[in-house]
Amino acid sequence: MKKAYVLINCNLGSESDILQVLRKIKSVKEAHGTFGAYDIIVEIVAETNDELREEITWKIRKLPYVLATLTLTGIEGQT
Repeated sequence: MKKAYVLINCNLGSESDILQVLRKIKSVKEAHGTFGAYDIIVEIVAETNDELREEITWKIRKLPYVLATLTLTGIEGQT
């Protein structure tokens, strides 16, 4: 199982709408609004790195009002 954390910047005021959509995506395990440099943090899991990339690219980054993302992937063996 592969895991990543995606930090999201979005349009001001769109956080709640984006969170509702994110929480309906099967690979999203958690999604929370944050204070600071990013607006939302998402925990996502998939079977392979390719699946992880596809989920982030096509289901998260393409959402309306998402301006930018930063993806942090887990390192195997450092749990």
